[in-house]
Amino acid sequence: MSDVKKVVLAYSGGLDTSIILKWLEDTYNCEVVTFTADLGQGEELEPARAKAEQMGVKEIYIEDLREEFVRDYVFPMFRANTVYEGEYLLGTSIARPLIAKRLVEIANATGADAISHGATGKGNDQVRFELGAYALKPGVKVIAPWREWDLLSREKLMAYAKEHNIPVDFAKQGTKSPYSMDANLLHISYEGGILEDPWAEPEEEMWRWSVSPEAAPDEPTYIELTYEKGDIVAIDGERLKPHEVLEKLNKLGGANGIGRLDIVENRYVGMKSRGAYETPGGTIMLKAHRAIESITLDREVAHLKDELMPRYAEVIYNGYWWSPERRMLQEMIDQSQEVVNGKVKVKLYKGNVIPVGRVSDDTLFDESIATFEDDAGAYDQKDAEGFIKLNALRLRIAASKGRKLD
Repeated sequence: MSDVKKVVLAYSGGLDTSIILKWLEDTYNCEVVTFTADLGQGEELEPARAKAEQMGVKEIYIEDLREEFVRDYVFPMFRANTVYEGEYLLGTSIARPLIAKRLVEIANATGADAISHGATGKGNDQVRFELGAYALKPGVKVIAPWREWDLLSREKLMAYAKEHNIPVDFAKQGTKSPYSMDANLLHISYEGGILEDPWAEPEEEMWRWSVSPEAAPDEPTYIELTYEKGDIVAIDGERLKPHEVLEKLNKLGGANGIGRLDIVENRYVGMKSRGAYETPGGTIMLKAHRAIESITLDREVAHLKDELMPRYAEVIYNGYWWSPERRMLQEMIDQSQEVVNGKVKVKLYKGNVIPVGRVSDDTLFDESIATFEDDAGAYDQKDAEGFIKLNALRLRIAASKGRKLD
């Protein structure tokens, strides 16, 4: 006899989570509350409500979280110029803490005993969902059906759906989507299909958000981004909400062939995984943010941020958003952003993001010192001699003692 009476399920309305809904009811003899998050995936979410109602769900949560997602998760991550393993902009990873947070909050509000998700036992998402849930509600029970049931093939899933009258389009029973996809306002990811062969080039028709660089316009697109404390607040002089910023950058970037990525990443669970990603807005944000920081941040602060960034990226990738180390890193990063104000002019051209101008009232760039023309004594070039000799002292001593240097 299960002690679970009510479960909050992260529910998309697709095949897997629809089967999970019925499986939870049968296996745990419990009531299921569904939660569907709108993170900007670009899909109509009302069919999920209709399907949940059809399956007898009494408590259905469908929430527009786009603004919270960008404001409280994406923007803070981009203040750190976060990139995992040199390339991946963490579009999937950064969405999971918010979903975990809402699962726990809904569980608290509805008196649920447990939460459940549809992540498989092979992926990173199970880790991210559950680490977040345990951090926010230490005693919560997490039910991960993919680690419990024996429905480990599409055929078994479809048979289960048919047996239990789960609303699924059986006309598609003989077909198989070539890719496993995840989308939100920051990115869309593709896995599976021919991508499981790391030698195979992604098919052009796979991409949904961007044209190929070859098909992008022959004339560049120029945009002006306004920053306040490290975040973009306006595009071409028009003030926008955080989610509107990302939506507009996605369209501009996608139209110019920007943001495509094909990588093999090291998953937290130990395996290598090949995936393709479209992150047009995020790619623009990363380049532009580094451009405004280049004139506003102190050199050593900028270098320290670059040293901390890989650690910060791993914290997010590995599911530790709700951890003391992430909070500590975020406080340092956010403090550095107090002076990251101003404007960046960016050129978008055939897959490239090219910063071509920067201006700020908080700039540390001093033209009178940096000029190659007459600086009127602003910088005494003779000072460099002592600086060089002091930095060379240990090298000169080692060489004079016969130390081998090559």
